[in-house]
Amino acid sequence: MAWTVTSVVILIGGAAAYALTGGNSGESSASADGKAPSPSAVSARAKADEAPADASKPSPSPASTRKPFDLGPALAPVTALFGDNRMSVAMLDVETGAMATYGHDVFDTASIVKVDILATLLLQAQDQGRRLSTEERAQSAAMIQKSDNESTSALWTRIGSASGLDAANERLGLFQTQGGSGTVWGITQTTAEDQIRLLQSVFGDKSPLSEASRAYIQDLMRHVVGSQTWGVSAAADSGTTALKNGWLKRTQTKKWDVNSIGRIEREGRVYLMAVLLNGCSTQEVGISIVEQASRASATAFSRKLGEKSPT
Repeated sequence: MAWTVTSVVILIGGAAAYALTGGNSGESSASADGKAPSPSAVSARAKADEAPADASKPSPSPASTRKPFDLGPALAPVTALFGDNRMSVAMLDVETGAMATYGHDVFDTASIVKVDILATLLLQAQDQGRRLSTEERAQSAAMIQKSDNESTSALWTRIGSASGLDAANERLGLFQTQGGSGTVWGITQTTAEDQIRLLQSVFGDKSPLSEASRAYIQDLMRHVVGSQTWGVSAAADSGTTALKNGWLKRTQTKKWDVNSIGRIEREGRVYLMAVLLNGCSTQEVGISIVEQASRASATAFSRKLGEKSPT
């Protein structure tokens, strides 16, 4: 059932009011096509009944203290096509901790928030000393693999909505992310750099998430339906990509937000990557820009890191 909600979102430098229409998230339900893999299709390591109840000591996500490499020049051919678009990119080289960035704006998460919601659910389960229920396992798999909005809304309520997400994000080291108002999780506000911090908590060892919780999220992100494997995966040249994408059409402006976050492998290195984009005329245009930006950023950052490597 379609519905409309008007929300005021406070951004850096001012406020913006806009209306969203859709299945709780403000996303186009037609975009989430394809059947999610059943739990048996996910590796044994990622079975939800192995998502742990053991609570590890909370620790902030690690962050590099180096000055990030500026991706602006590499992205100039892409941003020249923008018009009214805004974009932000962040990359982390896992081995060295080196960062590369472009832009620092705040964006709607759309469905990339689903990784954050699952991380919050698992943290809460760890604190309660329990494993996920059968229903929670089914909803989590549908939320990440198929980007199912109904399952997401159920889990959003279960974690305590924005207050639950924000409390978990303090432990995960995200300080530029704020949960969406009421039931509208899709307008959670975030930055590309905060999404890297989230990915560090999912794919890194220094995390309040237990090893089994991290493995669970990782494997779900590696098994998204084929129609949703676009995005930062365009920059990968080997290995298995783990990702989550988001797309949202604003009712007032008729413009699209298109986002992609994940772990990729390129030229023997492992990267965590986030590309956030808004103001697109269509979802397809947004996907194209996100993929062009992913490839250009990865090429430039890999070349820069190669210059620093010993010969």
